[in-house]
Amino acid sequence: MTAEGLAALQAEIAELEGPARAAIAEEIKTARGFGDLKENAEYHEAKNAQARLETRILQLRQRLRDAQVVEVAGGEVVSFGSTVEVADEATGKRSTYTLVSAHEASAGDGRLSAESPVATALTGLRSGDTAVVPAPRGERRLKVLAVS
Repeated sequence: MTAEGLAALQAEIAELEGPARAAIAEEIKTARGFGDLKENAEYHEAKNAQARLETRILQLRQRLRDAQVVEVAGGEVVSFGSTVEVADEATGKRSTYTLVSAHEASAGDGRLSAESPVATALTGLRSGDTAVVPAPRGERRLKVLAVS
């Protein structure tokens, strides 16, 4: 995990343990005022939401305990944490990717899991090299333009 990913994880835990927990506690309190708890759908939904929240907090805390922050080496070779600019040789389309952990990945934001096929093909390459990425419709060839 990158240091940035660790900070985002800690921020999410703080949000869930603070304001989100307080909001659900308020929902439960309000729902209790609606009467008989056995037949009170609002109360049961609020309790279910509380259970989902607590489960999410436990999952995130476990991920935080297991996290290993990896220092980004930088340099000329593509590795974990590198930002890579590539061009698709077939279409000429340019893309910029940052190789991150699976939990931090967001393809729409250009953050690829280091375990993804594209990242795996790019790892170890230098500027000017070409990566061959297996795809359902045949191979994609990505030329590495820059590594940072």
